[in-house]
Parts: sequence; structure tokens; C-alpha cells
Amino acid sequence: MGLAGTIACAATLAFAAEPKPDFSIKTKWVEASVILDAQVKADPMLAANCLAEGKAWAEKNRADADKERKQDPDLFRNPWSYERKYETRSVVDGRYVSIVRADYEYTGGAHPNSSSDTILWDKSAGKRISIRPFFTETADNGPAMKAMRQDVIASLKAEKKKRGAEGLDASTIEAIEPKLLKIGPVSLAPSTEQGKSSGLTFHYSPYAVGSYAEGEYMAFVPWEKLKPFLTPEGIRIFGGARPKEDEDRQ
Repeated sequence: MGLAGTIACAATLAFAAEPKPDFSIKTKWVEASVILDAQVKADPMLAANCLAEGKAWAEKNRADADKERKQDPDLFRNPWSYERKYETRSVVDGRYVSIVRADYEYTGGAHPNSSSDTILWDKSAGKRISIRPFFTETADNGPAMKAMRQDVIASLKAEKKKRGAEGLDASTIEAIEPKLLKIGPVSLAPSTEQGKSSGLTFHYSPYAVGSYAEGEYMAFVPWEKLKPFLTPEGIRIFGGARPKEDEDRQ
């Protein structure tokens, strides 16, 4: 194959690797897109829920950017861009779908910004839920949340050491509170045992627990450490170990 053919083939493969947005906005000043992965799209109710949220997010960013451009056109020498992806992290018991919602934005600063949040979808109920049904109690500052926080901090410290990064400072540790809405976005981790979850993963965006250059962090809490706090449903869905390939995602 000649050089031109090699370049054309590489370009074709790169283009094919880019998923087509399920919703997009493109103006002279703003580009925004929403992408659902194949597993999300396979569930019509889940797909509709995520797409509605994604559209509202994209429209709001366009409106905010239009307002900002009227006040300061010089900020838009390059178009502002936004992207939101809904990516399936795990499907447990064929019922509970954990999704990572990854946001990217560039608004003319020194570098783009990214952030992550999570969604737990109950296919049987057809709605978003929290992890509360899996635990006997999740009260703020209660024993379950304190145990989770302790294990989250231990996991983050281990990952920091593995990366050769600076340790967690006091303000970062303080910001990780033993409260379900303050401890960090949580997902059900995949497992080596089919249909089970190996524990909880907590997702931290750049700047949340380290510098921008360090990127995102995931803290893993094995289900065995949560066992004293599990409801019968929690006991039923947890099991197995965290797959090696999931650890390597860090």
C-alpha cells in the first residue's frame, strides 16, 4: 500500500472510531453534542431519559454562550465546544445499570475541562435510583457512610502513591464527606462473577482530588468491606472480585 493509501486508511479508521452524536448543535460560535453508547440505546426508556437530559444540557450551554458572546465577543475567537457521553459501566443482575456521564467543555481557557457524574438506572422500575436500597442505612455521618469514606480515602491514597503523585491534603480529605450526596459520584463496579457487582467505585474529576495534570481518579471499595451494612438485595447483587482490566482503567 502506498503512502496516500496508508493515510487514507488511517483517516477512515479514525473517522469510523468517532461515534455519531445522538443530538448535536452547531453554530458559528458553539458546538455541542450528546452521545449515548450502544448499551444505553438498547433500552428505549433509559435512552429517552438520558437524551432528554443531554438535550437540555446542550441547549442551556448554547444559551449561556450566546449571552456571554454578546457581552464579550473576543472570548469567541475559537468556537466553544461541549460534549456529553453516557457510557455504561456495569449491568448487575440484568436490572441495575450503572452509567458514567462524562462531560467535556472548551470555553477558550488554557485547556479544556472535563467532569464526571454517575447514574444508576433500575430497568424494572424504569427510573433512576440511588444505592440506598442496597444498604440498611445511609444516614449522613452514619456508620455505613463513615466506613465508605474511610475506604474511599484509603483507595485514593493508594492510587496517588501508585501514580507517584502528591498525597491527599487536608482540605481534599475534608471535602469527601460521609454523606451520600457529598462523598462523590458512585457506580456499581463490574465483577468477575457474572451478574454481580464487586463493590462500589467513586469517580473524581480533575481538580477534585488532585491537579488537572493528574486527571480523573476512581476509588474502589470492595463489597466485602460493605457486607455488615448490606440489605438482602445488597447481599444478592454483590459478589466476585474486581476484574484486572477495570483496575487498569485508572
